[in-house]
Amino acid sequence: MRRDTRRQGENTRAVHLPSPPVPQQSPVGLPVWRTSAFAFAGAAEHADLVSDRATGYSYGRVANPTADAFADGLAALEGTGLGGEPIEGQAFASGTAAITAVFLAFARAGAHVIAPTTVYGGTRDLLVGLFNRFGVDTTFVDITDPGAVHGALRPTTRLVWAETLSDPGLTVADLPLLAEIAHEGGALLAVDSTLATPVVCRPLERGADLVVHSATKFIGGHGDATGGAVAGRPELLDVVRRVRVETGSGLAPDEAFLLRRGLETLPVRVRRQCDTASLFAAAVAGHPGVRAVDYPGLPGHPGHDLARKLFTAGPEGTRFGAIVTVAPHGGRDAGLALVDALRLALVGTSLGGTHTTVGHVASTTHHRLDDAALAAAGIDAAAVRFSIGLEDADDLVRDVTEALDTISRVLRPSGPAVPLVADPR
Repeated sequence: MRRDTRRQGENTRAVHLPSPPVPQQSPVGLPVWRTSAFAFAGAAEHADLVSDRATGYSYGRVANPTADAFADGLAALEGTGLGGEPIEGQAFASGTAAITAVFLAFARAGAHVIAPTTVYGGTRDLLVGLFNRFGVDTTFVDITDPGAVHGALRPTTRLVWAETLSDPGLTVADLPLLAEIAHEGGALLAVDSTLATPVVCRPLERGADLVVHSATKFIGGHGDATGGAVAGRPELLDVVRRVRVETGSGLAPDEAFLLRRGLETLPVRVRRQCDTASLFAAAVAGHPGVRAVDYPGLPGHPGHDLARKLFTAGPEGTRFGAIVTVAPHGGRDAGLALVDALRLALVGTSLGGTHTTVGHVASTTHHRLDDAALAAAGIDAAAVRFSIGLEDADDLVRDVTEALDTISRVLRPSGPAVPLVADPR
């Protein structure tokens, strides 16, 4: 950077303060590059960077070192088992921004998308309410039925969209089989793995082309940052990057710092949350006030065997995730009553943090669905989603047991409990 050494006025001196030194030693903590633009040595360097003839940084909307550090960190975790194959990441302002970027990148007007009937409500809204207006058609299918997925393929199918674990039913997607079907039809398999994280499952290792995260959830892990990310092969991420730049949907540096910090503790946090969720699900499933529990760690769950095949196993056993959905007897009113009777779990919108959060599904995340649509999506009107945090398992079990005892005294059970037992392995 050139510097004018002539005598200057006080205003000029105030604006042109000396640049901070760039240390030769590597920082232990991640620096936050809180700047919207970068200065150049001259016009040629500026032109080369803007034209992508040189690497570097020019403008915050295009790239930021702190945001890149987060995206590269996530890509490293998602690609750990790929034997050195290059995996890149792109960071976004939210999970929805990341999802939108994938659709914009690969599903232009006239394209067709296949998505699960159980897909996240925000994704459904994007496909039905926004992309449909611009000529993108979507077929919603039972993602666990290979015949239905294969039968939905068209010559114009560009994306098969899946979720490693669905919300709130925790449906487990057969990622290798879906990848085979998608590739046979000339489409890409993109997987929203928000509820799993790379600690539970790494979709790229199972054949997926792209993996998407709402980093606001488990990755950030502390409820203090909003962001999203996409990871995959460089040639695909180049297209995603262009969408991020052109739509201005990149991640801010302060948020990137917090999310990158979350990556460092992600395995420790999620392993413990998975362990607690397994104990919690087993205890709740045996309560007489409960009609059903959705958790892939329970042997009675339809996706249990597939989860054991696809999900990561450590010394503590297979990790089945930290989301547990509980449906008490008594319908919608019982679900609402259960939420209100809890004392330890926080009633909250998001999930994946240090605090256990809880929400009544039909009146919150899926409030746009009537009872018939809920049933079609396999969602019980009484369902309550628990995102298990870092509290002691005994305390969480006591909290939910006391809440279930309370509502059971008020609401008459409508049928027998479902006696599910957690897998001890």
